[in-house]
Amino acid sequence: MSNELNSEQIKLTRSEAREQAFMLLFSKSFDDEPLEATIDDNSEMFEGGVCGYAQSVVSAIEDKKDEIDAEISKFLKKGWTISRISKPSLAILRLAFYEIKYLDSVPDSVSVNEAVELAKKYTIDESKFVNGILGAFIRSNEETK
Repeated sequence: MSNELNSEQIKLTRSEAREQAFMLLFSKSFDDEPLEATIDDNSEMFEGGVCGYAQSVVSAIEDKKDEIDAEISKFLKKGWTISRISKPSLAILRLAFYEIKYLDSVPDSVSVNEAVELAKKYTIDESKFVNGILGAFIRSNEETK
């Protein structure tokens, strides 16, 4: 019985896996360690360790961080820079931009909704900011299709 319970606990929903990815990205924003070290350092925080989805997404985001940040910058108000965005909101935006741009398996609306929910949970009143940036990004993508 306890084995069955254990296996159920470590099977994550996509939302939970996305939350792990967010937490890893947020943690990574405080250090210059290699990504593997950040994952190892944080794996004990998650029952069952870091899931495959979170590891692969965070690794891909780290590889494309400059490109993703350049995309985010296009949608900031005049005078704003990436460094002005709070660390939690930036981690959320990087995750959502990556999913929207590179993961066809995740509908844009799901990425936006999940990002807004993460912002409601982990930021102080920045969910509208996150939603606005992502909405502008999606509208821009639709115009170029």
